[in-house]
Amino acid sequence: MGVFDIGFVAVVGAFAYAFYEQHTKTKVKLANANQNTDDVRAELEQLKQRIATLEAIVTDKSYTLKDEINRL
Repeated sequence: MGVFDIGFVAVVGAFAYAFYEQHTKTKVKLANANQNTDDVRAELEQLKQRIATLEAIVTDKSYTLKDEINRL
């Protein structure tokens, strides 16, 4: 092996190592993003349920009647 062969192997090895590190970092970020997405989806579903409950309360006839009585 000549000097150029050793240099070529060193450069290719450095690029391969840099690619591997970047791949590992991206994989970790993606796993964290998936966890955050699941948390946000769960919170969104909970908020939808709360809004449905509030809509049911506000559209209830007894609520409307109480509101009209309070206005008098």
